[in-house]
Amino acid sequence: MISIIACNNQNHTNKNGEIAAESSAAREKILKDSIAKFPELLLLKEQLIQFYRDSADFDKAIATVDQALRTDSLNDRLWNIKAILHFENEDTVNSIRSFENALLINPSPRYLIFLGTLYAQTKDLRVHRIVEALLNSKQPETEKEAYFILGLFYNYSGDKINAISALDKCLSLDSRYMFAYREKGIALYDMGKYEDAVTVLDKAVTLQNSFEEGYYWLGRCLEKLNKPNDAIEEYKMALLYANNDYPEAKDALARLGVK
Repeated sequence: MISIIACNNQNHTNKNGEIAAESSAAREKILKDSIAKFPELLLLKEQLIQFYRDSADFDKAIATVDQALRTDSLNDRLWNIKAILHFENEDTVNSIRSFENALLINPSPRYLIFLGTLYAQTKDLRVHRIVEALLNSKQPETEKEAYFILGLFYNYSGDKINAISALDKCLSLDSRYMFAYREKGIALYDMGKYEDAVTVLDKAVTLQNSFEEGYYWLGRCLEKLNKPNDAIEEYKMALLYANNDYPEAKDALARLGVK
């Protein structure tokens, strides 16, 4: 996530004494004027980037990062922000390139994990170099991430046996790693082992009862086990904990005749 500290907006008061919010155009102008006055302050540029990001105006957000990079090309934080923006804009190729640049400048485990995750999802064999680097750090936190990334890679590549093996190693290091349970559940689902997947996902939602993806995949498995009523309840739980923002769960409920 891009961490932004809100600027001091110059709100004005209407005739009823109520605080009236500034228009978006006014806020944008304030930020741009502040940057022109203090061009060396990265925080102001980040605030403008976040302003565009909040409006889902990724073109302007990325253009603002690019402008900052023209004078500060060795700032790994800017490359990291650009990578996140590209990812949110569903541009995986440029997200990877930006994370690669951040990593060249600052070989931190954080960038290794981000880049490794994208390599895994795109089935890029360079993922193995990332996994090796994380394992060589000899830190429990990076070790579990290495095995998760490896499991993710094998899952996306269709090698479910090796995916489960890597994910089990991840879970042996952190028994509360929810996404590892999800990926293991998906691997078992893809293998047709629905009962086994239910066992894994049940454990996940027991450990963290707000894990909406666990409920969603439980629903998928229960549908396969011809238990539509149970599946409906799981999909409803997924929607509940996702604040009704889970399109796949909504589609599943509609498919089962629930509006």
